[in-house]
Amino acid sequence: ITPRRWLNLQEYQSKKLMQDSGVTVQRFFVADTASEALEAAKRLKAKEIVLKAQILAGGRGKGVFDSGLKGGVHLTKDPAVVGELAGKMLGFSLTTKQTPKEGVKVKTVMVAEALDISRETYFAILMDRSCNGPVMVGSPQGGVDIEEVAAATPELIFKEVIDIFEGVRDDQALRMAANLGFKGPLERQAANQIKRLYDLFLKVDATQVEVNPLGETPEGQVVCFDAKINFDDNAEFRQKAVFAMDDTAESDPLETEAARHDLKYIGLDGNIACFVNGAGLAMATCDIIDLHGGKPANFLDLGGGVKENQVYAAFKLLTADPKVEAILVNIFGGIVNCAIIANGITKACRELELKVPLVVRLEGTNVQEAKRILSESGLPITSATDLDDAAKKAVAAIAKN
Repeated sequence: ITPRRWLNLQEYQSKKLMQDSGVTVQRFFVADTASEALEAAKRLKAKEIVLKAQILAGGRGKGVFDSGLKGGVHLTKDPAVVGELAGKMLGFSLTTKQTPKEGVKVKTVMVAEALDISRETYFAILMDRSCNGPVMVGSPQGGVDIEEVAAATPELIFKEVIDIFEGVRDDQALRMAANLGFKGPLERQAANQIKRLYDLFLKVDATQVEVNPLGETPEGQVVCFDAKINFDDNAEFRQKAVFAMDDTAESDPLETEAARHDLKYIGLDGNIACFVNGAGLAMATCDIIDLHGGKPANFLDLGGGVKENQVYAAFKLLTADPKVEAILVNIFGGIVNCAIIANGITKACRELELKVPLVVRLEGTNVQEAKRILSESGLPITSATDLDDAAKKAVAAIAKN
């Protein structure tokens, strides 16, 4: 399994997926300009309208725009106000607790019908390893952090194991709806929404569909007001339409570029770049660098079936970070052929004209051939006998410079 960057969908994209599966959501339109937002507000013909800036970070309601506007979520009954507010959102950066200091530029807004919520519940479908399949989890206490509910009142958390061959049975859906506190005709309506959410779960190869809140309106409607959908990255080959919606605009450009080459990259604050195969080994490498007084600049995991061109791409990524003052390669070759790594390293060093110290520790499959390639390359590569030796040499190389 090749590790991949998480798929990121905007709120309106998740709502569209639910809508397409017959799940009840607020009526909404998407706009890229203030005039489009105004027209959308008029078309809704709603008693009240909610305007939401579309960024991936949380805390939008309490955020601040560099236009001076406060809040990325606004309620109004006047469509004209929607146009004015959209003009102060679109093209401007919104800063929240979860964004970088400079904020994130808003390119899209969602114009939706505002509905009153008389009661909030929590509902999710997720893959559970202990059950070897999907499980429904629900609570009559919604709209709040479900972990807090589970800790304080575990008796308010209800679970139903789903048979992957049968799907969600009517009796299960009705029982969950009753446990969520829906009564009378709302119980059947909620059960219907639960079954449709499971249809969505299967249809898009989700690993989790979390609705918080699954709300009840004074008019007697069961509505999914907010949802988070996680997808199985290994299903990308058959979910091309979903993965084509991936919004990388707010992601670290290096992480996005790494994902293009099937590499797992996470930027850190230090100055020693780590080039490792396997997440466990990567974490251990970061820890030992820290132990010897250095600071890792990243977490870069090559994974198992690595190719020479990926090694080259990895070096290109590492050297693109101006903070990097040394590179430590730590490969334990089981599935990985060390000679492929060595060829990739020498090619990268020559073509990228590597300017920072390079420390390499290789062990495992075809290691002797790999060491020969490195030693005969004529390149200034420092070899290490083990991980501890490699970390010491990487830290010392920076101290010399």
